[in-house]
Amino acid sequence: MRLTFPEHFFFGTSTAATQIETAFEHDWQGISSRDGYLFDRTTDHELRVEEDVTIIASLAPNYRMSLMWSKLQREPFGNFDPETRQHYHSLLQQLKSRGVNIMMVLHHFTNPLWFAKRSGWEREENIALWVDFCKKVVDEYGEYISYWNTFNEPNVYASYGWITGFFPPFKINPLTAGKVVINMGKAHDIVYDYIKAKFPNQPIGISHNATVFSAENILGWFPARLSDWWFMDYVPSHFEKVDFFGMSYYGRIPHDPLPITYLETPHKIKELGRKHDDIWEYYPEGLRACLDRYWNKYKKPIIITENGVCDESDFLRLQAIQDYAEIIHKAIKDGIDIQGYYFWSTWDNFEWHLGPSMRFGLYECDLKTKNRMMKPSGALYASLAHSKKISIQKHKEVSV
Repeated sequence: MRLTFPEHFFFGTSTAATQIETAFEHDWQGISSRDGYLFDRTTDHELRVEEDVTIIASLAPNYRMSLMWSKLQREPFGNFDPETRQHYHSLLQQLKSRGVNIMMVLHHFTNPLWFAKRSGWEREENIALWVDFCKKVVDEYGEYISYWNTFNEPNVYASYGWITGFFPPFKINPLTAGKVVINMGKAHDIVYDYIKAKFPNQPIGISHNATVFSAENILGWFPARLSDWWFMDYVPSHFEKVDFFGMSYYGRIPHDPLPITYLETPHKIKELGRKHDDIWEYYPEGLRACLDRYWNKYKKPIIITENGVCDESDFLRLQAIQDYAEIIHKAIKDGIDIQGYYFWSTWDNFEWHLGPSMRFGLYECDLKTKNRMMKPSGALYASLAHSKKISIQKHKEVSV
């Protein structure tokens, strides 16, 4: 079966500055990851700009990215560091010269140490600090940008920072998590208005992490429903001033009553006979469920801002590219206004608290040398992204 996507539909890849650049005075620097690596040197992106621009352009004509706030703005309300400012100009100019359209993410999980020491997003008065940074980014780099994400996955950021304690500031306080979401929502609205006034033709949204929460038994019903309400309804309700609904999707999380993942409870995933990548249950059908849910709720254009699998073997990634393409193609035919799709990620990077051994890339990044090498999935995705066509092959079942 051969699928052809509409002319207006676009494909891209995605990264985040903190996960690919060497750490600089931000709240993740020096943290030890689950797999034993120190969050410091990641993939040397700032040293390999020319090579990486070539990789980005070869994979797809669109790129979702961010800038390192801590390195650009080194004090509250400060002017941008001249060297860093010029570095990002050069990067963006090179991308544009290769015909790459850019979606800019203004906050992707990390904060400068000077912001974190002021209690970051817990305090409403700190909104002005991030808004100042955003206005300077828009003024400085707005001419290069095609789309904007104000925040990447605020539901993940608030949940992992203040409910599970996986992310800085490593707290467990659900009430504060709610306050963080409210403050980020207020900040989003201010920055939305600023961008819209300056660049009215550049669409603005957030990236919302969409997940299917299911119950395996009666004990799992309440925690699954509570997670669904918080993650899928409450948090996005604070970010409704958007031109498009941006969403990422990675899988389904069953509950029994605790969450079941291959990372934490591999025996349970195997007992259930579920397909999986190296972290989550692999459930591509859930993307369609989330697309239906948010299309019916908001009736706004949808851009899939992240989608992929954590898969060291690359076999599942090859299957996932086909599976998700088939699902999105069908959803478009059924009338859902999906405008674009970004694969996560361009190359292997530092997967936050889990570490760099968790592999999401279309290109491999060697843990020691940082050398890049295209995976078979990279060749398949590049063909799809540039031609907007893909032949769906019959493939083997994923092992469990």
